[in-house]
Amino acid sequence: MATVELTTDNFDEITSGDGITLVDFWASWCGPCVRFAPIYESVSEKHPDVTFGKVDTEAQLELQARYDIRSIPTIMAIRDGVIVFAQPGALPEQMLESLITQVRALDMDQVKAQAGHTH
Repeated sequence: MATVELTTDNFDEITSGDGITLVDFWASWCGPCVRFAPIYESVSEKHPDVTFGKVDTEAQLELQARYDIRSIPTIMAIRDGVIVFAQPGALPEQMLESLITQVRALDMDQVKAQAGHTH
């Protein structure tokens, strides 16, 4: 699966469902973002069950503000509608793979309980 452009219009719809969504907050003027893009794209091809989203922070100022993105690239992982990881900085391919493995292994009942969500 290729990457999906996330906007204010589709962000909640795509990230609130079951499953894993990774989000890459980026901008075209950001060198590390541009260098990270092919890694993100390559890893997306190996994980068809994971949604790989991209937020252009220049075009999506509302999303940038909502998630208080101060540094780009910022990588966010959302599983079953809950943000389980958010960190600025481009990840090397093996760390991105490791993040996916860790997010897959989460006990979401436990995560939601800690976050104060109820079933």
